[in-house]
Order: sequence, then structure tokens, then C-alpha cells
Amino acid sequence: MTEPQPLLPAPDERLTRYGQLRDRILLSADWGRAIRWFAPLVVTLLAAVLRLVNLGHPHQLAFDETYYVKDAWSLWTLGYEGTWGENANDAFVTLQQLPLDAKGAFIVHPPLGKWLIALGMAIGGPDNSVGWRIATALLGTGAVLLTYLIARKLTGSVVVATVAGTLLAIDGLSIVLSRTALLDGPLTFFILLGALFVLYDRDRALPLIGRRDDDAPDPMAGPVLWARPWLIAAGLAFGAASAVKWSGLYALAAFGLYVVVTDALARRRAGVVLWPTDAVFRQGPVSFLLMVVPAALVYVVSWTGWLVTAGGYDRQLNPNPFVSLWKYHQAMLNFHVGLTSGHPYASPAWEWPFLLRPTAVWVSSDPKDCGTDHCIAVISSIPNPLIWYAGVAAAVYLVYRLVRAWVRRQPIDPALTYPLIGLAATYLPWLMFPERTIFQFYTVAMAPFLVIALAVTLRVIAGRREDPLYRRQSGERTVIVFLAVAVLVSAFFYPVWTGMSVPYEFWLIHNWLPGWI
Repeated sequence: MTEPQPLLPAPDERLTRYGQLRDRILLSADWGRAIRWFAPLVVTLLAAVLRLVNLGHPHQLAFDETYYVKDAWSLWTLGYEGTWGENANDAFVTLQQLPLDAKGAFIVHPPLGKWLIALGMAIGGPDNSVGWRIATALLGTGAVLLTYLIARKLTGSVVVATVAGTLLAIDGLSIVLSRTALLDGPLTFFILLGALFVLYDRDRALPLIGRRDDDAPDPMAGPVLWARPWLIAAGLAFGAASAVKWSGLYALAAFGLYVVVTDALARRRAGVVLWPTDAVFRQGPVSFLLMVVPAALVYVVSWTGWLVTAGGYDRQLNPNPFVSLWKYHQAMLNFHVGLTSGHPYASPAWEWPFLLRPTAVWVSSDPKDCGTDHCIAVISSIPNPLIWYAGVAAAVYLVYRLVRAWVRRQPIDPALTYPLIGLAATYLPWLMFPERTIFQFYTVAMAPFLVIALAVTLRVIAGRREDPLYRRQSGERTVIVFLAVAVLVSAFFYPVWTGMSVPYEFWLIHNWLPGWI
């Protein structure tokens, strides 16, 4: 007679199955932790390779390096920007006697970015073109990592963050500005650093605002938070951005306003009766002090070389060095406001979304570079066109989603709003100066927020887990095809981003619009 089979597995078998399940969970957790570390490492290494390989080419000052490299070396040797004599550019290439005069020169940008360039030059020497550019290359690589971290913080997705970081890593505008000793690369790095710190502050401060007893009546006012270290860190970062170029002030203002608005909304969710005035008039001044005072401190400290020496431009204008510095800034402001001189690569801000006039940073048609009479070597600040135009379209889509959520009174996802804050800070102010001489490569500060917007939009295209299988498959395939084509486009344009010598006809097929020549 057959004995009945047990309804449950034997104890040892149950333990075996439990152990197998536990091992699978632990293995999955281990893989998750490994991917969370491995993904940003790979993205950052990719960015480093594209920015550091053959960094010393060309071994001559390209475009506005003629200002910033020379000013950087002057800062290192004099403590302030001196005056350069004739043939200074050639002297940097051949290490002839550098024609630097101790007389102070009138300069129109703060010194921090040039101090960073000077650090590389101090290591490699004034004739080392790698030394000219190593600081901007490292900061450009760091900007890719910061883009990854911001996207990861906003979305909670390693995949979305990896896509955003990779798109910036392979984008030509970011590559060119990382391989050139200009100020816009360091500016971008510090803006991103401040933006990341604001996100850290949001995650730390908002729960404190909403913490209260559910049985208690709605309070008239919420807490005033002074202990916000990440807000202080953000102020330091935005102050560093402003000490590179004054346009960093726009980022300080935009993200400062974001802090006030998010504080207000958190107080409304917490049931604070007077939540608008509470956020603006009680917490607002505190947040202002926590951000602006550190920013101002960093900015003033960046002028230390000018303050502690006697030869800088207008340094002796007043016995009080800070009065002299203030008058010097007035002269700098007048210069920027009145800068309307023509330039063949000038591009007003309204043209930037359409990519009408990128900047040719360096051009050479020397036959010695390629062994033929019909060749050209170019460094053009044109972005990857597919990434750029798709990023602009994604930003428009996020505006639509934001307006729709507001009209329907739906919760607003920070992943939709935060890239738009960054774009507003780095683009909209330039529209106020249509007559000024400005350039397309200023958009390097916009690029990280564009790729974050694009990565968020690609996630929408890929579909959600609850969507039907056919919808997710078609969406995921579309995203994969887009990313593959974006990589191919970057490979196609890489020679004209790094100054490789190519046949003239090969260069011509990269000029898709008349203004790209």
C-alpha cells in the first residue's frame, strides 16, 4: 500500500529551498551594489579617455586660450594679471623669454578659473600644452560624474543616470570645452556641484519641515532651519562658479529661488497655515544667508592675489583695497554691458537651440599635419547634433509635462522640474542681451541639464513596468536604437572635436548647416 505524500517538503528540503532563495536575494543585492559603483566608474573613465588622450594637441594657443593661459601664468608669477608684449603666443610654444610686464592689465573675468589653469601650468611649465589644459580636462570629466549623480538623485535609477552621464561623456561640446583652456568648463563643473548640493539639502531639510504630531492642530508657522550644511556647501560651489565667470550668479539666484519654493511647498504639505509668508519671510532670509554669504566669501577670496599685491590694474586707486576692487568691478561691468564688437563666430542666444553658429576653436591646413596638400585639421565646438536637438525637444516636453501637472493639480516630479531650473539659469539670462557679443560654446553649461532632460524623456519612451509587454518592448527598442545612433554620430564627429588631420572632403560632410563652416 502506497504511503500518502507529505503536503509540505521535508524540513531539510525546506531549509535547502530557503537557503537557495536567500542566496539569490543576497546575490541580487551584491550585483545591485556592484552596478551602483561600477556604472559611474565606467561612465567617468569613458569621459576621461575622450578628454585626456592627446590633450596636448594642438601645441599652440587656440581661440581664447590666448587670454586665459597667459593670464593664468601671470597670476602664478605676479599674483595678478600683467601686461603681455608682442609675440607672446609664440613664446609660449617655443619657451622663449616670456614678454610679461609687471604693469597690471585690465581683465574682465574673475580669477578663479585662471588660477585653476595656472595649477596645471605650474606642474608642466608654461610651454606644456597639456599643463594648459589639464585642469579643464579633469573638471570636464568631473562634470560627467556630477551629471550622473544628479540624475541618479532625481530619478533613483542607475539606468537613467548612466544614460545621462554617457550622453554628456560623448558629446562634442563638452569634449571640446574640456580639452581647451577656457573658463566655461570650470564654470559648468561648479554649477553642477552646487546643483547636486541643493538636492542633498532638499532630501535632508524637507523631512524636518514636515515633522509634526498628526493629532496637533495645523501650525501657523513652521520651523526655521539653520542647520543646513548642504545649503552652505551649495553656496560655496555657486560662489566658485561666480568667481570663474559672473554668469555663475544666475545659477546662484535660480537655485536659491528653487530652495525657497520647495521650502514653501513642503510647509503647505505639512499643514502650515501661513506657508507662503512663512517660507519667504521667515525661512527665506536664513536660506539667503546660508547660501549668499559663503558664495560672497569664496568670490572675495578668489581675488586674494590682486588684494595682497600692489601692481594689479586699479589696485592703487584707493588706499582701501576693497574700495579699489569695487571700482574695478564697476569698470568690468561697463565693459560687459557695452560689449557689442563684431566677431565672425558670434551667436546670439536665440540661435543656440537651432545650433546655427558653433565656434571653430582651432583650424589648420598645414600639409605637414597629414602629408597632403588637401587636408584640414579642425576643432569645432559643435555638439553631437542628435543629442543636442533631442535634448532641446526633451526640454520642451518637460515644460509641457510641468504645465499639465500644474493645471491638473497633480504632484510634480522633481525629475521634470530640476533640469528646467538648470536650463533657465544657464540660458534665459543670455536672451536679455541680444546685442552682446556672445558665443554658442557658452551652452556647455546647458548641456548637462539637457542630457538629464533627455534621459528622463527616454525613460518615458521606454515605458513603465505596468505597461503592456508590446509597449515596453517597442519603447525599449526605440531607446536602444537612439543611443546606438548617438554613439555612431559621436564617432563620426570625433575627428573635428579633437583636431585630427582629415581630408578636406571628409571635413565638408560634417558641415550640415551653412553656419557650421
